[in-house]
Amino acid sequence: MNLIYHIVLATDWKQQETQTDYKAASLQTEGFIHLSQKEQVNGTLNRYYQNTPNLLLLHVDANRLKHELKYEASTNNELFPHLYGPLNKDAIVRIEELSV
Repeated sequence: MNLIYHIVLATDWKQQETQTDYKAASLQTEGFIHLSQKEQVNGTLNRYYQNTPNLLLLHVDANRLKHELKYEASTNNELFPHLYGPLNKDAIVRIEELSV
């Protein structure tokens, strides 16, 4: 299994609970959904989610994704996974509650 991760506010996730696909706000504004590799999750949390309560970490099997996944240079020229389309929920293998 090739796991990648997506951080989402629990309230945003709940709003799309009954949908078969998840559409992060960035899909509309940037054209893709931001994801992280395991070793990038803590850095992403520290940079963008400090003191943000009620976060979930979606564990995603990249092999099950239905849309194009690209690894592109982002913060500090690190390659981050970007999903160019909605995240099909059957690719999510675990949802973890985070405490930041």
